[in-house]
Amino acid sequence: MEELKEKLKAQLIEQLNLEDVEPSDIESSEPLFGDGLGLDSIDALEIIVLLEKEYSIKIEDPKKGKEIFASIDTLAEFITKNQN
Repeated sequence: MEELKEKLKAQLIEQLNLEDVEPSDIESSEPLFGDGLGLDSIDALEIIVLLEKEYSIKIEDPKKGKEIFASIDTLAEFITKNQN
């Protein structure tokens, strides 16, 4: 799980073009949106594309997106549960 979290951090930095951010700068439990990493709704769309492309996972219920994208921890947990 830790390996997946580190991979996710690197993928987010690359996918979202987060300049001056290193994987070690991202706390796994910190919020990705708002006060944490400060992502926005366009970033959420990019994360959805990343999940589909890299992990072949679609988010069936958009209402759950907020829970799933809460932090690196919740994202990694979602991927682990939903990967084939």
